[in-house]
Amino acid sequence: MTSPSGFTLPARLLHWSMAALILAMLLIGAAMVTSLGEYHALVSLHRPLGILILALALLRLAYRRRHAPPPLPADLPRWQQRAAHASHLALYGLMLALPLVGWAMLSAARYPVALVGPLVLPPILPGSPMLYAGLRVLHTVLAYALFGVILAHLGAALMHGLIRRDGVFASMAPWRPRAERQQG
Repeated sequence: MTSPSGFTLPARLLHWSMAALILAMLLIGAAMVTSLGEYHALVSLHRPLGILILALALLRLAYRRRHAPPPLPADLPRWQQRAAHASHLALYGLMLALPLVGWAMLSAARYPVALVGPLVLPPILPGSPMLYAGLRVLHTVLAYALFGVILAHLGAALMHGLIRRDGVFASMAPWRPRAERQQG
């Protein structure tokens, strides 16, 4: 059950573990386009991490349907409430779209999506060099969009934590909020 003052522990664990994974993925992706010598090693990390992020995003969405987030502060301007809602939609959309587009891109290139050992995902699109090229551009554009939305999300979190001090940041903090520690 979600308390009015904060997210549940599973929601916080999913949030922060996904934040670390997504940051790692963005850094690995950037390194992949700049390092020819380490490209294959980086790709072998990037593919299974992308599928893990997809699985965790689906788990997170299912969890969120059963455990609503705490309400935003009542005095938060309406435009900021709308921006918060839109940014969360964008984050979830991109957390789902990027791995799916990556999987589709690799399918179109006829590259296997190897997870661990002999476990390989089936292709989700037929092989097509033209489709691969378009999906590769789309994957890059979506990665930049995710980076931008994450920066906006981080800026909003810092505004709530350092300027407004309204409990929004504390509600998702990786540590247990003070009131929750006193109750438990």
